[in-house]
Amino acid sequence: MAEDYPDPPTDPPSLSAAALQAKLDDGEPLRVLDVRDRDEYDQWRIRGESVTATQLPFTKFLQAKVTGEVDPLVAKVAGTGPITVVCARGEASAFVAGLLSDHGVDARNLSDGMEGWARLYEAREIDCDAATVLQYRRPSSGCLGYLVVSDGSAAAVDPLRAFADRYVADAADHGAALTHALDTHVHADHVSGVRRLAAETGAEPVLSERAVARGVEGVTTLSDGDPLEVGSATLESCPLPGHTTGMTGFTVGDVLLAGDSVFLDSVARPDLEAGADGARDLASDLYRTLTDRLAALPDETLVAPGHYGESTTPAADGTFTATLGTLRDRLPAFAMAREAFVEYVCDDIPPRPANFERIIAINLGTATADDDTAFELELGPNNCAAAPPDA
Repeated sequence: MAEDYPDPPTDPPSLSAAALQAKLDDGEPLRVLDVRDRDEYDQWRIRGESVTATQLPFTKFLQAKVTGEVDPLVAKVAGTGPITVVCARGEASAFVAGLLSDHGVDARNLSDGMEGWARLYEAREIDCDAATVLQYRRPSSGCLGYLVVSDGSAAAVDPLRAFADRYVADAADHGAALTHALDTHVHADHVSGVRRLAAETGAEPVLSERAVARGVEGVTTLSDGDPLEVGSATLESCPLPGHTTGMTGFTVGDVLLAGDSVFLDSVARPDLEAGADGARDLASDLYRTLTDRLAALPDETLVAPGHYGESTTPAADGTFTATLGTLRDRLPAFAMAREAFVEYVCDDIPPRPANFERIIAINLGTATADDDTAFELELGPNNCAAAPPDA
């Protein structure tokens, strides 16, 4: 049952998730007051280079309304400028923002709270010579997904179940029907939309044979090197194991949909499939992916990864892409010897994604979850990268 919150003393201005993201994209300083409990805040919060965040629980503001001691609480909020108040669903924060406004503080409420933040999903077009390629980003988690459109057909790549309707609608906006839904690998950080799209649209569900070997059922198996025709465009499958045994990228024209193999500021972590005991073997395979398998692609190849981090700088067009040549120069991993690389990715592995074991089971098809449960399971950062060199 939802908790009842008191009406705010004054109706505060509100800020949408999209407007907040636009401020972050512009590098505008953002002063955030998060009124959730500390454990919720520590697990998942709004981050960014320009964010100054303070956590103070909602109950303190309820007490302050009774005692009249609002100003001392405001003094504890770090930073300067307008305060954006955040909670889980925008209800407790509306009261706090209204209380602050009533005391002359420039405050606004993040409408729909962190739940609304998690439902923000934005798309930008990637420059591609062979098809229309849309890159989707979920700012709350750093997940990236793709839609490839060509001559009336469309393929969703690494679709999220929470946004299944979005791919269908965007394909239609481009005069296309969804014909394929594919994952680059068995994901550990979000619930895949491949089965949902197949069931609702008749799109063909596709995974690599190495991913299927983990026990995935009910999908079309794609062998390494097999092409996938989408309209007049061809998606060439490219084995890129290391993050998982089944990790497979897809080239379309001069663009590489790289999944979780190489990112713009790091490389993939190797421990989510086989655990710490198997991480070193997969790290060795990831080294071969970087130094051997990707060596077949020219420097001009535009890499479109499966995730980005809070400090990742987008390209000039706003997409999270970079040429393979740029990444070869930027990432120390490409210049390391094998053993040094294995030590690098295995010695400082970040925390695993929340609920990753259950999410993997759902994506394998050995467990199920309704939409609300699936949405809750995947909240938070993706944590699919190895720690970057400056971490």
